[in-house]
Amino acid sequence: MDFVQKETYTMEDLLAVMERLRAPDGCPWDREQTHESIRQCFLEETYEALEAIDNKDVELLEEELGDVLFQVVFHAQLEKEKGTFSFEDVTDGVVRKMILRHPHVFGDVLVNGTGDVLRNWDAIKKSSKHQKSQTEVLQSVARTLPALMRAQKLRHKAASTEPFTAQDCLCEAGEALAGLSSLSGRTKEEQKALLGQLLFAAAGLADALGVEAEESLTRTSDAFLAEFAEKENTK
Repeated sequence: MDFVQKETYTMEDLLAVMERLRAPDGCPWDREQTHESIRQCFLEETYEALEAIDNKDVELLEEELGDVLFQVVFHAQLEKEKGTFSFEDVTDGVVRKMILRHPHVFGDVLVNGTGDVLRNWDAIKKSSKHQKSQTEVLQSVARTLPALMRAQKLRHKAASTEPFTAQDCLCEAGEALAGLSSLSGRTKEEQKALLGQLLFAAAGLADALGVEAEESLTRTSDAFLAEFAEKENTK
């Protein structure tokens, strides 16, 4: 397969590069890969893009978004070779989904602010995925999410049928802390359960306060690292 060098490349060129890499005479490493073998690459590239956003590094963000896009193209190519779906199918699907979930933009639905948009989005998503109960909605939250992020999403979605307040979460945390204050005699499993309850309460508190638990913990971890480094440098 010939490939023409250009000054500027397009999406079509990226797809052509991917096919060339996976061709019989392409790259041996790329040809050996599977969804499972490059799963971690997808995760790492996504986190690197997030770091660029956090650092407000626009040039790095441009590069990292390209790396994330390449991962999408890679996974789509693997399925295209199996005859299941292609990148064009992925594109078609997400465009249709966005049109469906934005009836206030592409239809005649009227909304009064972001709250209405989010409520419509959740209702349309629940209908399109044929979720008949709130339990099914909660079960759709990916288990592969970071644990703290998953806990907050579960609590947020559960709140539509079981609302809670910040004070409720503080009480939950207090109960877990009371249990953890007397660790003697407790098994490792009991300790893990109490710690999990404390973290789950913290995730709920973050949601009640309208902040991201994952981001809050990241900031605190960064502050700890900076303080630790400063203390070590002054010794």
